[in-house]
Amino acid sequence: MTIMTSLPHGYRALVIGASGGIGSAVASVLEADPACGAVLRLSRRADGLDVTREESVAAAAERLDGEFHLIFSATGGLTIDGVGPEKSLRQISADAMMKQFALNALGTALVTKHFAPKLSRKERALMAFLSARVGSIGDNHLGGWISYRASKAALNQIVRTASIELSRSHPQAVLLALHPGTVATTLSEKYSGNHARTEPADSAKAMLSVLDGRDAGQTGHFYAYDGQPIEW
Repeated sequence: MTIMTSLPHGYRALVIGASGGIGSAVASVLEADPACGAVLRLSRRADGLDVTREESVAAAAERLDGEFHLIFSATGGLTIDGVGPEKSLRQISADAMMKQFALNALGTALVTKHFAPKLSRKERALMAFLSARVGSIGDNHLGGWISYRASKAALNQIVRTASIELSRSHPQAVLLALHPGTVATTLSEKYSGNHARTEPADSAKAMLSVLDGRDAGQTGHFYAYDGQPIEW
């Protein structure tokens, strides 16, 4: 069954962060799509890609030839160097917060800067970034997790702003920030509590379906895996 029905037959896809649970699932789902012509995978583990270092991102982009119809960035982190999300203001660490912003926000900005120009200019093109519902300012009713929340809110602003600029050079492009749900990966394992966790493949299919169903007029928006918009 065709997964990405809105893209031309033989479309080219790129998954960044493809060694992680969600990134790997997204790549596998796309590889199984009979309409897909090629899926390229990039990751820190396999390729040494460090999205927090511009020279690394620029070099990775320069090695790729041709245009892509779909770029999915599945990079990001909740626990970095053994430090998880804060439960209160007293636990804020400047070093830990900067690492959250480096990976979740700066990484998104650098990936967008160097890879968005590789999207197809003449055909429909899609680009998505993993955000999180807790990055919503309007939907924050519990507090806590300040560094992670703030870094994902920054990611959302980067996607929103980039979508406006890209629409001028790529009029058929759609950029989205996507919430994958609570997915059964190592990232969520310690923090899911009693909440049911979605299998990575199911989350990947759901997010790709959301991405596939949006048009250029909806670029720069923030959606959950079930297609529901999330307030900023």
